[in-house]
Amino acid sequence: MGFVMIEKQHTAGFEPGYLKLYANGELEKRKNALLHRLSECRLCPRNCKVNRLEGELGMCRTGRLAMVSSYSPHFGEESPLVGVSGSGTIFFTNCNLLCVFCQNFDISHEGSGFEVEEGQLAAMMMSLQKQGCHNINFVTPSHVVPQIVEALPVAIENGLDVPLVYNTSGYDSLETLKLLDGIIDIYMPDFKFWQKESAKRFCKAADYPARTREAFKEMHRQVGDLVIEKGIAQKGLLVRHLVMPGGLEETGEILRFLAGEISRHTYVNVMDQYRPCGHAMKYPPIDRMLDSEEYREALRLAKEAGLKRLDDRNWARILRRLDILDHLI
Repeated sequence: MGFVMIEKQHTAGFEPGYLKLYANGELEKRKNALLHRLSECRLCPRNCKVNRLEGELGMCRTGRLAMVSSYSPHFGEESPLVGVSGSGTIFFTNCNLLCVFCQNFDISHEGSGFEVEEGQLAAMMMSLQKQGCHNINFVTPSHVVPQIVEALPVAIENGLDVPLVYNTSGYDSLETLKLLDGIIDIYMPDFKFWQKESAKRFCKAADYPARTREAFKEMHRQVGDLVIEKGIAQKGLLVRHLVMPGGLEETGEILRFLAGEISRHTYVNVMDQYRPCGHAMKYPPIDRMLDSEEYREALRLAKEAGLKRLDDRNWARILRRLDILDHLI
């Protein structure tokens, strides 16, 4: 049996921004600046100030090397990322936010994974591209930005040329994000909490709402609204919001912020898959599943806020929840 050549999945004429930065030497400067930030770590709003270059550990429990839990084509992401060939996800071990209800608790809290050198991380990117993935999707990258950028030149020299996705909790520092300007093509943050009391209770980060609002504005400044060509995301901001049990008031505030202060054309995935994981059973009201009425109300709030682009992976379910489907059939 002969080999099947996989056609490149991005639109003809599209060039990821990191290629230009590599060609003009700017990527090397950004890499050095980011690595320097590890010496007194200020990569994220935690500002642990430990010397990770010497193996000291802060909140994220990650030293000089990034840790990876797994990497593979993923078909459970948003429609414009998945396309027909999947999103090339690299799941990084550990986290800078550490939500008590994390659905990847073994990875984020328990450290399931292995350390990787820059060449190994670059090889993962290339493997995913060669499998036909539409993008490279860095999952939980906030604490390993220098290691990602350090690996990019190696991957570029081996032919990497698909969009890069920054798949984050939203708890990112402005300084780090500015060093990613032109490197990341697609930002995909999750806006979890609007109230500092919730953020303090569920992830010990009372400043999460304020830092996240700043981060969203910077991300949108860099990449704008999501651009989709032939069904595939090329560049822009794609937002997730996990609807939490008992959290509709915060959901409404978040959706109104996105429509009013980011863009009514923000591509949003209003997610209903919350389930109590990790230590969630100790924290009512998130010790239960989300009920259908809460999710229905979240979708109504999105429509009321004026958001025009909701992820359509489960369009029939969304239409049913909005009482639209019965009128169409």
